[in-house]
Amino acid sequence: MSFEGTIVAMVTPFTSDDEVDEEGMRKNINYLIENGVDGILAAGTTGESATITHEEQRNMIDVLIDEVNGRVKTIAGAGSNSTKEALGLVKYAENAGADAALVITPYYNKPQSHGLVEHYKILAESTEVPIIVYNVPSRTGTDIDVESIGQIAGINNIVAIKEASPDMDKVSMIYRKLLDLGLEDQFNILSGNDNLTLPMISMGARGVISVVANVDPSRMSQMVNQALEGDFEKAAQTHYELYELMKVLFVESNPVPSKECLNLMGRPAGHVRMPLAPLKEESKLKLQAVLKNLSLI
Repeated sequence: MSFEGTIVAMVTPFTSDDEVDEEGMRKNINYLIENGVDGILAAGTTGESATITHEEQRNMIDVLIDEVNGRVKTIAGAGSNSTKEALGLVKYAENAGADAALVITPYYNKPQSHGLVEHYKILAESTEVPIIVYNVPSRTGTDIDVESIGQIAGINNIVAIKEASPDMDKVSMIYRKLLDLGLEDQFNILSGNDNLTLPMISMGARGVISVVANVDPSRMSQMVNQALEGDFEKAAQTHYELYELMKVLFVESNPVPSKECLNLMGRPAGHVRMPLAPLKEESKLKLQAVLKNLSLI
């Protein structure tokens, strides 16, 4: 199974009494599918994985799979800084029927390169659900090096990497490594930064796991499809239409701006859980201006 195109890192909507808004989650899933996305990720970083309980996480995975009902690919957030804990989450995703599990690099404890490789090897050999590696050094304090990515790419059942390092030269190095190993057709690079998705596709990436697609799934999907079809002139036009949105969604910590955008659009989102705090008023004004410019409000 190939994972490419536009996969949404979906926000987790909360009710006013701080429960996961299951009805709102289902509404958002249908909105995203109707606007052309290729996959939906629940309980990732944008879904506030750091402050949802494992019980909530498991329930969200179930809701995702049930509501999608095979229409697009389903990806379950399933990472941890404990290999044992991550394995339990990956096994749950497998048993629930997810199409893949997204597994972030272990954070805080800063494992060595060979420890990272072994971490993913244990997960892959203990389950059958496809695994997408998530490398986001700005949050984890660990950056998977190219040699280790090559080793991980050769493990059966590991199908892609969400690469969220801003180092574009590294993207070339990863794809060059995949070519050298003959793995370019069985292991995909997915962008983890919306604003770098277009150039990354030109360098061999096959899509994005997107924050922007929460807010403008139609245009984000359009840009990715244009690029994957080789029409980089049209893709660049769409990229620049979305560029201010790509930037403003990170004016404060993700997913605070994304959830505020959805609230402004009248879509289910609600608050963010502490220690994330509500968006500053000056940031909210910036969001409103961008959303109006895109005719989203």
